[in-house]
Amino acid sequence: MSLPKGYTIRRLQPSDYSKGVLKTLESLTTVGSISEPDFHKLVSHWNTVKDISGKYNIYNPLVILDESEVIVATGMIFIEEKIIHGLGLVGHIEDISVLSSQQGKKLGKFLIDELTRIGKEYGCYKIILDCDRKNVGFYEKCGYHEAGVEMQIRFESNKL
Repeated sequence: MSLPKGYTIRRLQPSDYSKGVLKTLESLTTVGSISEPDFHKLVSHWNTVKDISGKYNIYNPLVILDESEVIVATGMIFIEEKIIHGLGLVGHIEDISVLSSQQGKKLGKFLIDELTRIGKEYGCYKIILDCDRKNVGFYEKCGYHEAGVEMQIRFESNKL
């Protein structure tokens, strides 16, 4: 499977603030007001956090850009280091979002496949993700299956 002609995939960069990443994420959920300096600070932080061995990035945000260098899809695999499974690694796929005008081009599938490849390459013993019931079929087409129940508690503010 490949991207449409002129499209590219790469790691999110601090300079991507002006390339539509926030708009793309708004296709998924509420983004809120994020300043460019705060965006740069967060992405720069993600680029520095490594696993205990110093070998792998813990945060692995990817973006797909169209031929105009506009971000049209985004997703992340976060690598969690565990005590169980002999200090095993678990990948968490998060924030998969494709602009509605770009859906139907298999960008989401390409993104999931690439994030899964990263998790496998890092040696994760499993990769998990949460999704809305309406998206289960999509993730099944990507090779994932239902395994358990998600529980959550939400708070008014997520700022420390």
